[in-house]
Amino acid sequence: MKQINLDNAATTRIDEKVIEAMMPYFNEKYGNASSTHYLGEEAKRAVEESRKTISKSIGAKYDEIVFTSGGTESNNLVIKGLYFNLKKSKSDKNHIVTTKIEHDCVLNACKFLEENFDIKVTYLGVDKEGFIDINQLKNSLTDKTFLVSIIHGNNEIGTIQDLEEIGKIIKSHKNGKEIAFHTDACQSYTKVPIDVDKMKLDFVTINAHKIHGPKGVGALYVRKEFKNKLTPLASGGGHEFGLRSGTLNVPGIIGLAKAVSISNSSDVNKVREIRDYTINELLKIEGVKLNGAKNEQTKKGLFGKADKRLANNVNVCIKGVEGEML
Repeated sequence: MKQINLDNAATTRIDEKVIEAMMPYFNEKYGNASSTHYLGEEAKRAVEESRKTISKSIGAKYDEIVFTSGGTESNNLVIKGLYFNLKKSKSDKNHIVTTKIEHDCVLNACKFLEENFDIKVTYLGVDKEGFIDINQLKNSLTDKTFLVSIIHGNNEIGTIQDLEEIGKIIKSHKNGKEIAFHTDACQSYTKVPIDVDKMKLDFVTINAHKIHGPKGVGALYVRKEFKNKLTPLASGGGHEFGLRSGTLNVPGIIGLAKAVSISNSSDVNKVREIRDYTINELLKIEGVKLNGAKNEQTKKGLFGKADKRLANNVNVCIKGVEGEML
């Protein structure tokens, strides 16, 4: 029986092309990227090419990409690393703004700081479609705010936040230059265009296994101006510009870059068409309600150009039916 997986938001099947690209770095080109001999230099070159591939995909400089073990580590490095650096410099900034619909690793990292340090966190609510209130964001920013962390595409209901508008609001605040803007883009990366300058982003979290790459590897975009404002969470050999010590996962990094390089807009458009068809058919069933963004019907289809839902997301509830039963 052919298996159909309807939970690609949790993880994706690794692409055969990704496996093929990774294999030589397990048993042929297996050098430590920090070693100075031939095998090490070979691995290092491959890592740096991968870094360039990822940086280009979001309009960043290649040396602004820090490789990590995935989304959870990247998010923790931003949230805790920024605060620990402020604490070290005896700054009185102690306020974070985030949302109630973040991934658990963001919410729990904020909770950790609240419970163990003098940190205040504002959790922005969302409307019935999952969008934050822009005015609430404006009003939440204070002289002590040092970080705004807002998820790009929600992993449950698929709502895509307008990061460009949010970035303008943050950076137009009187202390905007001192407020870091971070987004968890694990779900949206390669599905929704990301431009770090246009969106005024200082940190972007991505991972591989959401985009048909391997598990256990990800990356963090760190704007150059913020590199010296992060305290690393692990002590060691000073890898990754001193921000993430530990021997690099070369096969994983190669796999991440390959997954990025083979992603394309035509595939996303095809998935979007399937999504729109699925939504249309489901809504014909009595008692079915669509959760998340409900964009207006257009001549070009259900959502048209102004797509506010992730291409791979359909989230519905059925009156009288428990979700887990499905």
